[in-house]
Amino acid sequence: MSIRHKAHPWHGIEPGDDIPQIVTAFIEIVPSDTIKYEVDKASGYLKIDRPQKFSNMIPTLYGFIPQTYCAEIVAEYAEMKSGKKDLKGDCDPLDICVLSERSVTHGDILLQAVPIGGFRMIDDGEADDKIIAVMKGDEFYRQWSDVSDCPASYINRLKHYFLTYKHLPSDNAICEITHVYGRDEAHEVIKRALADYQHHYGHYTI
Repeated sequence: MSIRHKAHPWHGIEPGDDIPQIVTAFIEIVPSDTIKYEVDKASGYLKIDRPQKFSNMIPTLYGFIPQTYCAEIVAEYAEMKSGKKDLKGDCDPLDICVLSERSVTHGDILLQAVPIGGFRMIDDGEADDKIIAVMKGDEFYRQWSDVSDCPASYINRLKHYFLTYKHLPSDNAICEITHVYGRDEAHEVIKRALADYQHHYGHYTI
């Protein structure tokens, strides 16, 4: 029997059987994209968010972990770890950056990824964590099991992108990265994002 309906990439795809050690990632954009695409929450189709500003290009595969959500439970953890007060979640699925030795030419795909760390990013008072992962089975990057294994240049490229990709040169930056954290803390963020999703969408009907 043919598949009659495409699964919604946020609500209709399992986040992974071995989560948080291995997660399913839905990839929205790749390093060659000059347009920032993101999933339309209502339909599940990719939509154009905006052109990438100036020379900013995402340095890794980028997307989200299905059936995750950044709300109260994620924000509470961000407050505890950062010392910031009155944070909210950004009300989006949990973002993920996936390192791969091989080029992937387009988004709108699923892959299996191994989280090794993340950024604690605060965007205008909202917790907006970015999980850092390596593609499962990647011949080169699989040797990295924690973000501490990554050369500083990889992390700095990611930090620069996320701190500047929304802003014109004259803008006052409203984003900050308070911490770069390792694998264990990334696992905790993922578990909290799963709990936030269950709280808000646990009975979501596809």
